[in-house]
Amino acid sequence: MEEKPVSEPSEQGSSPPPAKRQRRRLLLAAKRQARRPGPLEEGEKRYVPPPQKRNPGVSFGEAHFAETSYYFEGGLRKVRPYYFDFQNYCKGRWVGKSLQHVFSTEFRAQPLECYQAAARAGRLRLNEQPVRDLSVILKNNDFLKNTVHRHEPPVTAQTIEFLEENDEVVVVNKPSSLPVHPCGRFRHNTVIFILGKEHNLKELHTIHRLDRLTSGVLMFAKSVEVSKRIDEQVRQRQLEKEYVCRVLGEFPENEVTCEEPILVVSYKVGVCRVDPKGKVCKTVFRRLNYNGNTSVVKCYPYTGRTHQIRVHLQFLGHPIVNDPIYNTDAWGPAKGKGGKLSKTDEELLRALVEGHLSKQSLDVLDVAEEDLKPLVGDNVQETPGNCVKPGQAALANVNSGSTEASNDEGQSEILGCSQDFAQMHKAESGKMCPSEHLEEKDPLCEECKIVRPDPSPKDLVMYLHALRYKGADFEYCSRMPAWAQDDWEET
Repeated sequence: MEEKPVSEPSEQGSSPPPAKRQRRRLLLAAKRQARRPGPLEEGEKRYVPPPQKRNPGVSFGEAHFAETSYYFEGGLRKVRPYYFDFQNYCKGRWVGKSLQHVFSTEFRAQPLECYQAAARAGRLRLNEQPVRDLSVILKNNDFLKNTVHRHEPPVTAQTIEFLEENDEVVVVNKPSSLPVHPCGRFRHNTVIFILGKEHNLKELHTIHRLDRLTSGVLMFAKSVEVSKRIDEQVRQRQLEKEYVCRVLGEFPENEVTCEEPILVVSYKVGVCRVDPKGKVCKTVFRRLNYNGNTSVVKCYPYTGRTHQIRVHLQFLGHPIVNDPIYNTDAWGPAKGKGGKLSKTDEELLRALVEGHLSKQSLDVLDVAEEDLKPLVGDNVQETPGNCVKPGQAALANVNSGSTEASNDEGQSEILGCSQDFAQMHKAESGKMCPSEHLEEKDPLCEECKIVRPDPSPKDLVMYLHALRYKGADFEYCSRMPAWAQDDWEET
C-alpha cells in the first residue's frame, strides 16, 4: 500500500501546539479555582496564579480617595478609621513555610492569636481565597491579602498653599507634619492624597521629597517628561536649594561649611549620624539673626542625604530647637556635638524610642510599630487612658510599611479595601466603618481599644523650612515662616 504523504497542518482547524494547550489548561484551572467557594484546606493541592504585572508608579484614583474622609478637631486634620487591604506576594524566604511560622517569626508585635482571629473572620486571603487554617504552606508567587481596620495619626490642620500651578508643575508650600506620599501609617493624611481629594490633582509625579516634619517648597510634575527633565537637573547638581531653620545657641556670624559624611543608623526608625563610613555630603550655613537664645540660619545643601541639614547642625553643636531626633538627651550630655557618641547604634535607637514612648510621641518620631519589640522588648508599661503599648497595629503588617527616611524603596502597590469583607462585616455587625470619629469600633482592632492623647499642633511643627528651589529654567520661593522672623518670640 502506498504511504500517503503527511501534509502540513493549516492554521485553521488544526489543534494547538502542546505549549498552548498547557497554557489553556492552566487558565481553565485558574478559573475553576477562582469560582470554587470556601476556604483553603490544609494539605490541599493549590493552583498558584502567575504574578500580575504591577504598575511601579504611584497612581491613585477615586476609589482610593473614597476609602474615608477627613474631619478637623483641635487644630488637627484627622482621618476617620477605614478598612484597608495590605497585600504582598510571598517573599522568597517564606516559600515552603507555613503562614503560622511567618506570622510567629516575622510579625511578632502581636500574639499569634490575633492572626488566628483575623483568619477566622475571613480577613486573611491567599490568592483571593479565605485562609482559615494558618498551617497552609506557602508557595512561590502566592498572593497574600490582609484586611485591617486602619487608623492614621493626625497632622496639622494648616492648609496647603499653592505657589505655582501650570501645565507642567504643581508647586506648594507644604505644612509641617504632612508626609509627601503614603508611607508607614500615613495614607490619606499625605500631600498626594489631599491634593487629589480636595483639589482634583491626580497622577502627580514626585520631583523631590521633604521630611514629614519639614515644611516649605515642594514640587510635583504633571507628566513623566517634565519629571525626567527636572530630575536630570537634580542629578547634574543644577538645582539650588535654600532652607531656613532656628537652632539652639549663638551660631557663628561667619559662613560655616560642614562636609562631614553621614551614615544611616536605621532606615526603619529614620536615624542618621556623622561617621567616616558614611556618604560624602556638604552643607553651607549663614546666620541671619540671634535673639540671645536661638539663631535663625540659612542652609544651602549641596547634596541630598537623609536628614543632612539636621545631622550637620547637630554635629556643629547647634541642633534645630525642636528637632525630636537630633536634639534629645538620647545622644548623651553633648547631644551628639562633634560626632561624639558613647553608645552603640542599638543603644541609641533604644534610648530614642524609650524617650518618645514615655512622652507618647512615637508618631512624631516616625517609628514603625513592628520595630518596637526588637528595641524595647516587653518591658513597656501601659498608662491608663493612654497608648504606650508597642505594636498595636501590627495586624496590618502583611506588607511591612517603611518610613519616609528609607526613600520608600520596595513599597508595594496598595489598593482599596476588600468589598467582600466590607459586605461581610456589614452583614455581621449591621454597621460599616466609623462615620463619626471613633464612635463605632471594630471588634478585632487593637487601635479601637485605645484612647490616644492628641498632640498639640505646636508639637507637630519643626523649625526647618525649604525656602527656595531654583533650577535652570524655574525658581520657586515661599514666604519666611513666622518662627524665622526677627521679632518672633516663642509662646
